[in-house]
Amino acid sequence: MAISRSREFEADRGGAEIAGDPHALADALLKIDAFARGIPMPTAEAHPETGQMMIMNPLSGGGLRGLFSTHPATEERVAKLRAMPQRR
Repeated sequence: MAISRSREFEADRGGAEIAGDPHALADALLKIDAFARGIPMPTAEAHPETGQMMIMNPLSGGGLRGLFSTHPATEERVAKLRAMPQRR
């Protein structure tokens, strides 16, 4: 699961390089996260093994969520993107 999280950060970095604007990608992640929190996904909750195929973690999780999460927290992803320099 840690490998999946590190790949997620690498995908964010690569996407930011392609776009040339890591702040725009960070803003998009925040919008997706806000939208995803408003829509329950009972199918994903019933089949948590599909979580790694989603752009955002679809599971509501619990106390040990971060330990077993296939996705890093959106806040961590956004912080790393905001720390990247813009190319424009």
